[in-house]
Amino acid sequence: MSGSVLYDVPGPRARVRNRLYGALATVALVALIGFILYRLDDTGQFQAGLWDDYEYAETQQRIVDGLLTTLKTFAIAAVLSLALGALLAAARLSDHKPVRWAATVVVEFFRAMPLLIMIFLLYAAVFTADPMWALIIGLVLYNGSVQAEIFRSGINAVPKGQSEAAYAIGLRKTQVMASVLVPQAVRSMLPSIISQLVVTLKDTSLGFIILYEELLFVGRAFAQQTPPVNGVYAFIPMVIVFGSIYILLCLALSSVATWVERRTQRSRKGAPPAMPADDPALTGDSAHG
Repeated sequence: MSGSVLYDVPGPRARVRNRLYGALATVALVALIGFILYRLDDTGQFQAGLWDDYEYAETQQRIVDGLLTTLKTFAIAAVLSLALGALLAAARLSDHKPVRWAATVVVEFFRAMPLLIMIFLLYAAVFTADPMWALIIGLVLYNGSVQAEIFRSGINAVPKGQSEAAYAIGLRKTQVMASVLVPQAVRSMLPSIISQLVVTLKDTSLGFIILYEELLFVGRAFAQQTPPVNGVYAFIPMVIVFGSIYILLCLALSSVATWVERRTQRSRKGAPPAMPADDPALTGDSAHG
């Protein structure tokens, strides 16, 4: 007997087969991880001496400086990409065809352009002396185009009856957009917006290709400059330390997206306003003297 309109509940044989597949997949995954750890240990990547330099205050300060540079770059790129996304989304929703077509060409071009190539071209052609802006502008152009599609999709997802009712009472398009469509669309857009900001944060690591001293550049330079221990360079410790920092930053932003989504779901439910207890019309009390 079906337990769902979407799929049939697996029978006894199917449940046994699914458990067997799950167990085999788990064993294979554990074996793969064990093999990787064995190879790393066999090549000397887990020598205690490779971790000694992380105990020095100078090393820790370099890591902090790289982290602050990454966060500064992300903050600027995030704000500018949101502003560009809003501008491009408004242009794509314009009633004027030339404006709409121009915005569409810009959005599709920068979404299709590989980000790494864009950053390198900006650095080589314009910002050779200031790689930070080559990275920021590349991030803004790419992520702003993606954010524009998020904004446009969120606004188009609002039921057409909302805008039709607003136009019926005499509101102009700007008023309809600002007062009716955007406030309703924000609830559905926020999780996607923050998820794209996570991508922006991760993409700041591409700055190492133009020698910008963000977190990944500091980590790679540190691994290269650290004297080898028994002929082994400290690349694996670098990957573990700096990779963990990136993962924590992305998890923090992802948790913000989850929190925002929960808050918006609660706000949709709302709560009825409290009924005043002293209102005679509501309580049924007579006003007779």
